[in-house]
Amino acid sequence: MGRRKKKRHPLLENVQISGIAAEGKAIARVDDKVIFVPFAAPGDVADIQVTRSRRQYMEGRVVRFKRMSTDREEPFCKHFGICGGCRWQHIPYEKQLSFKQQQVSDALQRIGGVDTGRTDILPIAAPEKTRFYRNKLEYTFSNRRWLTPEEISSGSDPGHREALGFHIPRLFDKVLDIEKCWLQEEPSNLIRLAVRNFALKEGIDFFDLRKNSGFLRNLIIRNTPEGQVMVVMVFGLNEAGSIEKVMDFIAGEFPDLRSLSYVVNEKQNPDITDLEPVIYRGKPFIEEKIEDLVFRVGPKSFFQTNSYQAGKLYSIARDFAGLQGHECVYDLYTGSGTIACFIARNADKVTGIEYVGEAVENARVNAEINGIGNVRFIAGDMAEVFDESLMDKMGYPHVVITDPPRAGMHPRVVNRLVDSGAGRIVYISCNPATQARDIGMMSSRYRVSKSLAVDMFPHTHHVENVVLLEAI
Repeated sequence: MGRRKKKRHPLLENVQISGIAAEGKAIARVDDKVIFVPFAAPGDVADIQVTRSRRQYMEGRVVRFKRMSTDREEPFCKHFGICGGCRWQHIPYEKQLSFKQQQVSDALQRIGGVDTGRTDILPIAAPEKTRFYRNKLEYTFSNRRWLTPEEISSGSDPGHREALGFHIPRLFDKVLDIEKCWLQEEPSNLIRLAVRNFALKEGIDFFDLRKNSGFLRNLIIRNTPEGQVMVVMVFGLNEAGSIEKVMDFIAGEFPDLRSLSYVVNEKQNPDITDLEPVIYRGKPFIEEKIEDLVFRVGPKSFFQTNSYQAGKLYSIARDFAGLQGHECVYDLYTGSGTIACFIARNADKVTGIEYVGEAVENARVNAEINGIGNVRFIAGDMAEVFDESLMDKMGYPHVVITDPPRAGMHPRVVNRLVDSGAGRIVYISCNPATQARDIGMMSSRYRVSKSLAVDMFPHTHHVENVVLLEAI
């Protein structure tokens, strides 16, 4: 039997880009069919190569621009268009904010059935810093570096094939070797380059993502606005001598690190949440500060990725909660207890619930070091733990604050929220679509009175949104 020929997709000429759609892609219409295109901007006119065609939509890539949009600016990163991050660098920041605001409003209206005309949609909260704003980056080692089109077309020797950087979108085994990343303050770039160059010089084995084997696997760098820095090395093999060699190099090159640790991960997946870090130098944590509170962040701790906007996000949640000091509050998906601790002084008692047991232990430590005595933290599956028997024991809520993962809340959790009798629900979400879905499920008992988006991730399509639901 002959091999089936690969279908050839058409080249569409002089396509007018009309807007921004899901996942930050630009959108156009051709013959009553939509086409999604990355790295384009509304107002562009371009020739587009179709890469996928379905009954209701197409996907494509720009082959050449015929006319550039006036709503464009020059990307500031040399890796733009290849790296999977910061996909909106070509769009002026004020336009980015407008698109994000519209994304939230559209989701509330179309998915959640919210009458946005009767809802107080507040202006998006923009950050002061739009570059070097992240407090955590994770880089991947690979022995199969992604070669740029320029390197391939030159025909010359591309040099070393190892990389320490970010995965190419949709290609699990290809990693882009990053020269400079604009997401995290120094010494982040200095540390990454120093470790990469040392490993190349010493001939240390980079990870093979296809075979799932090798020595150098990941490099995690965390920092705080006050300048505390944590480095976590992830090794794929438990080779004591080689581990010591790499860790001694990092300690010697960067003696001011607050925390230096490593993890040995010999599993088939890169997740380290079930593995124990070894503290090699310094303390087992760095400290984040929000207002007058201090939060300890360990190698595996969850903390909002944008420290500069975290305080703003929590302040909005506190304001929406409207606490007077007598309330019983539940903080669902509490993580390391940051929100629970942040609002505790304004409430009578707070109960935080979180699935990850280690996060709950961190939450208890955070409450203790801040002298907060009116919070309790419970570990367990939200759909199992948050029920009537818990509320009988801990008290029925006046206010619930919920900050679930991108997938939103389990339907059982939504139903129990509806039946809880809470007067106010403050819903924080990093995914306006699933937030709106859950809001729609609560519409029989609650109405949305306020919504305020917070831009935690400039130059990306991602946005956090805070919604206040009040009992009808």
